[in-house]
Amino acid sequence: MLRQDEWDKWYDSLIRAFGGVAEPSEERELWDSLTEIDRSLGVWDGDTCVGTAGVFSFRLTVPGGASVPAAGVTMVSVAATHRRRGVLTAMMRRQLDDVRAWGWPLAVLTASEPVIYGRFGYGIGTYHVNAEIDTSRVRLSVPPGTDDVRLRYAVPADVVDVCEAVYARKVPGRPGMPARQPGWERLGLLDPESSREGASPLQCVLAERDGEVVGYARFRVKPDWEPTGPKGVVLLRDTEALDPAAEAALWRFLFDIDLTSTVKTNGRPVDEAWQYLVSDIRRCSLRVRDSLHVRLVDVGAALQARTYQAPVDVVFEVEDAFCPWNAGRWRLSGDAKGASCERTTDAADLALSVRELGAAYLGGVSLTALAAAGRVRELRQGALAEASVGFASAVAPWLPHGF
Repeated sequence: MLRQDEWDKWYDSLIRAFGGVAEPSEERELWDSLTEIDRSLGVWDGDTCVGTAGVFSFRLTVPGGASVPAAGVTMVSVAATHRRRGVLTAMMRRQLDDVRAWGWPLAVLTASEPVIYGRFGYGIGTYHVNAEIDTSRVRLSVPPGTDDVRLRYAVPADVVDVCEAVYARKVPGRPGMPARQPGWERLGLLDPESSREGASPLQCVLAERDGEVVGYARFRVKPDWEPTGPKGVVLLRDTEALDPAAEAALWRFLFDIDLTSTVKTNGRPVDEAWQYLVSDIRRCSLRVRDSLHVRLVDVGAALQARTYQAPVDVVFEVEDAFCPWNAGRWRLSGDAKGASCERTTDAADLALSVRELGAAYLGGVSLTALAAAGRVRELRQGALAEASVGFASAVAPWLPHGF
């Protein structure tokens, strides 16, 4: 376990493993304040830190709206001088043992290299969209009520509380979103000058209706010119809204900022509404990539914590070499009102590894698709379709920010 007086050396080791470029002081100070020392691990060779791993105490929304304890695995690194010696495996082993001892059913992470974590039972549970929208050619068709939404500029730090209130109201409605604990609101305000690359300081616009804040957008503007005129870029940091009209009003604003011709955004939900309002989706240059990797630490507790879109009664034969306490047969019975998941000796209906359960857990990856890839085996006819429909989420799961 890490000690507070070791943090600087520990974090320096992490930075070196990720290329050695020093972070702005504001960013380093933020991660210092957010690090949970008693949930962090360091591996030392004498006085030199050669391995790092941490956990943030999250509560993650799962299908049905429940907020479930989850270990946000973070700051994982191994020094290049100590690779292939079992350091990473030892840290993953200790970490998952600890998470189990804490009684948390889930562990989640974002991967610098997705190839690393599958062998420890993590499956890709959410995806996100990056976009580069040509706003000189793409137009929005907005829903009724959009013109009733009032927009106003605000200093980001001055309105962080009302923005966080909007975010908090959104959390129960989308699987994968973490409830933000105190201190995490600072992540959305992080704005070191050295990281702007020619763009403006962070800006914020609030959407209001009848005096109530119903949405916000935080962004930068990067001015640029060519011989024929301006071609500035709007760099969207994050945006949330409580209803379709407020959401459309904010996106229309972003599209129409003077002297710009592009909106760039990263890490947005794959089903976000703006995609269905644009006149030409091809000129939005969508790119999908993996986001949250999910690990069921306690299969029974995790499957019981969420609800199911359609009734499901299925026995899983689960393979889990790294956390053998999960291996074996589990009967899941559930519907939209709740679920139970218990050990059983009944014949299995579906066979899969804990990695596939993690991928399907938040409802964004289909068990049917995993079966088509040979990752899930159907042992009782009809069980695959039943489970796939039950596991699905009406709203795509999404992780709104990294950690």
